[in-house]
Amino acid sequence: MAVKLRLRKMGKKKQPLFKIVAADARAPRDGKFLESIGLYNPKATPHTLEINEERALYWLGVGAQPTDTVRSLFRQAGVTLKKELQKRGLSSEQIEAEVSNWKQNKEASKAKKSVSKKVKKSQTTESTAEDKGAASEVKTEAAE
Repeated sequence: MAVKLRLRKMGKKKQPLFKIVAADARAPRDGKFLESIGLYNPKATPHTLEINEERALYWLGVGAQPTDTVRSLFRQAGVTLKKELQKRGLSSEQIEAEVSNWKQNKEASKAKKSVSKKVKKSQTTESTAEDKGAASEVKTEAAE
């Protein structure tokens, strides 16, 4: 039996909520599944992602194939990094140190991006205000 790690749609209309499940590849999207290993809410800002890493690593270890979207979510959560570090044969302490370092770098880059977005936004609002002022001056000169 081929097992896939994929999303199972739940929630109300226009308010999707997805469970990350291990299911038989032949089962329908919202049909029978073997185990639920996480939850993904794309509508929350920022989106929420809860994954039982131990079970996700188990299923990946026994050969379950994640779909493209689930693979992307695993990368965001660091599950893929843990799997690769385990494959290299590192001890659990080394793996935890690498993952915590990776999470710190990720948080730092997020903070840097948000600061640069704020600076860029303030620059664009200043330039648009200047453009509007220059445009109104041109209109008054043309009217005279």
